[in-house]
Amino acid sequence: MRNLKNIGCSTSEIGGITATTWDVTTNSLICASGPTGPEGASALIRLKRIHYSRGLEVGETEIAAWDLDGPLPDPSKDKILSLHYLPDIATICIILAGGDIYIVREELQAGQERIEIVGSVDAGITAADWSPDEELLAISTGAGTFLFMTRDFEEVTNVTFGPEDLKLSKHVSVGWGKSETQFKGKRAKALRDPTVPEHVDEGKLSPCDDSRSMISWRGDGAYVAINTIEAENRRIIRVYSREGILDSVSEPVDGLEGSLSWRPAGNLITGVQRSKEYVQVVFFERNGLRHGQFRLRLTQRELEDWGMRIDLKWNNDSTVLAVSYLDRVQLWTMGNYHYYLKQEIHLGSAGNVQGVHSALGVSWHPEQALRLGVHSTYAEMDLNYTSTVAGGSTFIPNDHGLVSVIDGCNLKVTPLKRANVPPPMSLHEISLDRNVTDTAMSRSGACIAALDQQQLTVWKHDDENDEYSVASRHDLTVGSAGKILPRQVAFWGDSDIVFLVYSEDSHKDVIYKAALDQGKVTPTTLLELPFSISCLIPALNHDSIFLESTGGSIYELEDNRHGSYDTNGVNGTKTNEHTLAVKELLKNPPWPKSCPKIEVWQSDEKVKKRIIFGLTATGTLYAAEPWSGRQGSQLARNCTSFLVTQAHLIFTTSQHLLKFVHLTAHQDLEVPSDEPETDERCRSIERGAQLVTVMPSSYAVVLQMPRGNLETIFPRALVLAGIRKSIVTKDYRTAFLTCRNQRVDMNILHDYDPGQFMANVSLFVKQIKKVEHIDLFLSQLRDEDVCQTMYKNTLNFSMSDEVGPQTNGISYNALIAGESKVNRICDAFLQALGGLRESHLQNIITAHVCKAPPDLDAALSLIGRLREHGDESVERAVEHICFLADVNQIYNHALGLYDLDLTLLVAQQSQKDPREYLPYLQTLQEQPPLRRKFTIDNDLSRHTKALHHLHALHAFDELLTYTTKHALYPQALTLYRYDPPHLTILTRHHASFLLSHSHFHAGALAYASLSDHAAAYPAYRAAGLWREALGCASLVPLPAEELKALARDLAEGLVEARDFQAAATVVREYGGDGPGAARLLCRGHWYAEAVRVIALQGGGGGGGGGDGVARERLLEEVLDVGLVEGFAGMTELLAECKGQLGAQVPRLRELREKKVRDPLGFFEGGEAAGGGVDVPDNVSIAPTDASTTGGTFLTRYTGKTKGTLGTAVSRRSSKNRRREERKRAAGKKGSIYEEEYLVNSVRRLIERVNGVGEEVERLVEGLVRRGMRERARAVEEAMVEVTEACKGCIGEVFEVVDENKSAAEAEKGEIAEYRPSGGEGVLWESMEQAWKRQEPPVVKAFQRLSLLG
Repeated sequence: MRNLKNIGCSTSEIGGITATTWDVTTNSLICASGPTGPEGASALIRLKRIHYSRGLEVGETEIAAWDLDGPLPDPSKDKILSLHYLPDIATICIILAGGDIYIVREELQAGQERIEIVGSVDAGITAADWSPDEELLAISTGAGTFLFMTRDFEEVTNVTFGPEDLKLSKHVSVGWGKSETQFKGKRAKALRDPTVPEHVDEGKLSPCDDSRSMISWRGDGAYVAINTIEAENRRIIRVYSREGILDSVSEPVDGLEGSLSWRPAGNLITGVQRSKEYVQVVFFERNGLRHGQFRLRLTQRELEDWGMRIDLKWNNDSTVLAVSYLDRVQLWTMGNYHYYLKQEIHLGSAGNVQGVHSALGVSWHPEQALRLGVHSTYAEMDLNYTSTVAGGSTFIPNDHGLVSVIDGCNLKVTPLKRANVPPPMSLHEISLDRNVTDTAMSRSGACIAALDQQQLTVWKHDDENDEYSVASRHDLTVGSAGKILPRQVAFWGDSDIVFLVYSEDSHKDVIYKAALDQGKVTPTTLLELPFSISCLIPALNHDSIFLESTGGSIYELEDNRHGSYDTNGVNGTKTNEHTLAVKELLKNPPWPKSCPKIEVWQSDEKVKKRIIFGLTATGTLYAAEPWSGRQGSQLARNCTSFLVTQAHLIFTTSQHLLKFVHLTAHQDLEVPSDEPETDERCRSIERGAQLVTVMPSSYAVVLQMPRGNLETIFPRALVLAGIRKSIVTKDYRTAFLTCRNQRVDMNILHDYDPGQFMANVSLFVKQIKKVEHIDLFLSQLRDEDVCQTMYKNTLNFSMSDEVGPQTNGISYNALIAGESKVNRICDAFLQALGGLRESHLQNIITAHVCKAPPDLDAALSLIGRLREHGDESVERAVEHICFLADVNQIYNHALGLYDLDLTLLVAQQSQKDPREYLPYLQTLQEQPPLRRKFTIDNDLSRHTKALHHLHALHAFDELLTYTTKHALYPQALTLYRYDPPHLTILTRHHASFLLSHSHFHAGALAYASLSDHAAAYPAYRAAGLWREALGCASLVPLPAEELKALARDLAEGLVEARDFQAAATVVREYGGDGPGAARLLCRGHWYAEAVRVIALQGGGGGGGGGDGVARERLLEEVLDVGLVEGFAGMTELLAECKGQLGAQVPRLRELREKKVRDPLGFFEGGEAAGGGVDVPDNVSIAPTDASTTGGTFLTRYTGKTKGTLGTAVSRRSSKNRRREERKRAAGKKGSIYEEEYLVNSVRRLIERVNGVGEEVERLVEGLVRRGMRERARAVEEAMVEVTEACKGCIGEVFEVVDENKSAAEAEKGEIAEYRPSGGEGVLWESMEQAWKRQEPPVVKAFQRLSLLG
């Protein structure tokens, strides 16, 4: 689908050129002329270098010239067979037919001559060619030998041609053409084997054969082919290896001529076969067998005129075959196994080739694949081409996908939007008189312009007959100054045509503008430019024409009417009050040289923003904004093709990806990353595919594969862009159909703009109309916001757009937060469809069923009402609801509505056996209404409803049994809350139920509410509520001994719970044991209360209550002993805390220092790593030998691995996790969890010290009251020391190092989506705990007692 467009043309009138070659270091062409001179005298050979600059100037430099005194009697009859430039040594090698081999040095070393004969072949040379790597020179001699020479011109191989070479042919004869291999019998001719050729070639020579030999190397230099005449009666192609070993010989081909060119790709050897009727290019494989052909489309007259001599030459990337004739060169390409004639280059006048005995010379540039030099004996031409698609507009509504393919005199035109016809076929084929040079389509696609060597032809499409007819022809030679070379053509809108020609007389580019007036071309306006033009660039909407110079600058073509000139531009000749001028648009482009393909995008806003996109020949895609003051940017370095639409830049990459870049007037270009799985702007395509055209209105992109076939795809970026645009314009029908056709989740219709959708549900129903389509939309609803997940919009909006729809200044999304999206939409549809029940009954049912959870009761109730009114659509409605949901579930819901007729309808739609449901329904029909409802609800396990029916039936005994069976006590109590007798029975049963399930407190309350204190106090006792238990026991009332025993049991429980105050109260008040109560208070460090109890007790063990001696004795026996025991216990506790701090804080400091000093050793081996074990230092490497089992500190604890480790982590079992959790809880020394364990241990110690602070204060006061000042001072000092130690270690223990914290947070941010499981999950949680900010505990202040000093 691609054509060759001329993007550079220069000529040089140097006479007598016989050979040319390229110097790739300077991109100059080296030309050789001669040998020339008078007959019998010495001949002159002249070498010149032609420099083709970016401008119009062509520089010529003479390299050398010398007189030839060769071995031939007449040196002027000699001929240059090979001209080659060796750039690494700046040397030109010239090989003459007379046998001399010359080298011409441009850079002389000491002792070297500029011109030197390095060798000579006495028998003469018939052909010569250098290998692609310039290491070998292949020469065939007049003595029938084949020589291989090094670049130092030393012979390495000498092979002699002979008839025995034909015996080495590897061809196998299967008897084609022989009588015994033919079909015989009746109708034998009709049944002839189609694999048998009608004629078998014998290798006869062509009558136009010039007896020349030719050599051609394969692209990799491993093989070389030579075309020679054997025994003066047959042409054969021999293939030799690089070592000079004969590999194969071609099969006989009649009329094979001397032309030869091996395709650099290596698969085809190309030659020319001539017959009386036609000439064709034939192909051979390396083994010598034929492999296809194509005809050159020459008439008999052309064959006898300029088609007498034909040469072939492939370009360096094997895409273009140059076919040289006596006065012209044709460029052929291949696609889908069809050969297209893309360009015809004239260098002479057709029919005026008398005296010319050789075809035009062609020299392809070794590095620039589509650049070639063409020379004749009187001129030389430098031509540069690019491969491009001649396509129509990509703007809606003119995006018909129109593509025009040049094939000689034919234009193959296909509107791909209407007919995706694969090449080489086409929907329309336009025939012209001459071979087409360039073609263009108008903005609407109604007109096609074809430019050839002599005229411009405009074809117009007839919509009624669907065919193209000639609208106008314009002769290019009329009004032109001298000889011109047509190059390019473009439409300016629908009514003007601009074409570019090269004037061979003035050596300048000239632009012509012609207007179409009712299909006729009016007189033209021309503009001769002072610089060389690379290409014409029509704007995407064809309202402007831009020019690119060969230097890369961009200009805009302007049409100044009524003779108004633009002083800032370049003005042309004024004709009919129209003047063409150019205005510079981009002077310093970001691309280093001219781009073969340029596109100019312009925004639709009032403030016109232009972006110029350029693709270089090396695949670099650039973007530049004229007048923006910013330098251009490089978008991609691996681009293979690109297109521009109103909304997107679309390009393909060498990584076989199709990418989309949003184009807006308010944001910069953002190229998506190579993530086709997550980004809608990136999509994988077939290997080597390139863009042909894009049709935004149908969301289609057409790609051409390397072999030539087409593929139409519908990228998500285009599809979603179209859907979003339709939603914004409230064209819900188009958006819905696009979602349906392209399999896009239909939730986007709501999620893209929820507020607008909910406000236009009625409009949605009106546009969609079809019941099936509305059902399809409702059935696909789900609560996920697809615009935030799978269809996240990649087009950045402004802040006002990001807020979303507003309702009185409040975000719509905020108003509906927490509400089910599905239910909200279904309710809106039910409201909109409320008045359309007759036509949209099915949709109403669907809206009920699609709720979450499905509202089957509402749908069935609607069907039930329709049945009551005798509606004929009932059966259809039942069938539809059974299709939407599980029929068994629908059956249960219908039964739950107590509508047996509706239940029967549903059952009939199910696969249930009538023998199962009919008897059951008959049984229900026979029951009273309330009993029927109870039976239904009980069978459906709706026990609460069934309980209500039993209550309505006044069947209390059955209700009590049912309540007990299904534990429905709260519901039953609610039903009988105003029926005291039944309420009492239910409450007692409920209390028993609670006690049986260990709910002692609730059960005790139930018994207490019934004033059953005898049953309540054991329940309170079991619940551990001593006050309530003793209170209820006293209300029973219990005997004194039983009450005392109860109090004793309760006190023992309180002592176990370390509630010494409560235990002392129970012992003193209900046991009468004052000293025992005081001892309990001393155990809890409540010394002041103990003193008060002793004072109230009096004499204690049998003495009088007011005896002072007895009280003092109790104080000494109870209080003093308690103080001493409390002092001993508290001193021991504080000493342990001090010792723990002294051991754990230094150890924690040591661990942290080691982690900073040797992180790998710390995380990998703990103590073991520092014990002399060699730990690999591969911290910065992903999983290696040190991390394949456990992972490095960068991988093991973050899960950031690329393969084995991540897989191993995911396979950790729950058993490993439990074992790892035990290790973490133990915090064993040397383990990875030790640091965390130590930090938590210090935190618990501080909390314990804070907890005993008040106890120490009470202990000190008690000791002082009893005169034990030294003990009080000692315990106070110990408490102060521990408190200060805790305060001093907080900054060190709970401090988070800033660097580690920032690194950990950064690491955590990168891997937030990953969370390992199993044993590694415990490690992860440990690291997360370390990442979190450590809030240090607060150490409570300890107040010293001032009496102690």
